[in-house]
Amino acid sequence: MAERADQQLLDALAAVAAALDSVDSASMIIGGIAVIARGVPRQTIDIDATVWAESVALEALLAKLATRRVVPRIADAVSFARQHQVLLLEHEPTAIPVDLSLAWLPFERVALERADHVDFGGVRLRVATPEDLVIYKAVAWRDRDRSDIERLLARHRDTIDLERVRQVVREFAAALDDPARVEQFDALVRRALG
Repeated sequence: MAERADQQLLDALAAVAAALDSVDSASMIIGGIAVIARGVPRQTIDIDATVWAESVALEALLAKLATRRVVPRIADAVSFARQHQVLLLEHEPTAIPVDLSLAWLPFERVALERADHVDFGGVRLRVATPEDLVIYKAVAWRDRDRSDIERLLARHRDTIDLERVRQVVREFAAALDDPARVEQFDALVRRALG
């Protein structure tokens, strides 16, 4: 049963990657799949991706995704995306959920430029760097995100520019009016790096 589920996730991932490759805007995989692709074992049952939204018409984007059977999973997905900056989709043949975030922030633009390709079970993906994944996770800040941060830092300690990460986390903490986030992040870094 697990092999079947794994194959379904790979099928959905291949469809999402192919659809995003056909869009004339930078995109990448983020979330759990990206964490796994960066060498941190964990479980996930969905696909998170992002696309630079500045030059993307949502209807055209949906049409490209539909060619790979990646379709909206809610009614009026375009209105929802305009309001919440995320397209809620699914890979129709497997029913695997896909959340496609619309990227607008300067950090996101830089992260998209820094992304590189990795092989994920035979599927070629553009994936956020470990450093940028730490930032994404520090913004989301759920229990799973904090666990991912610790494990990413432990695995990639020699390649992550912690000063850059701290600076971006400080900027997000200020924007979110959550100054304690910086202290909490620093405590997590100390725990992860011993």
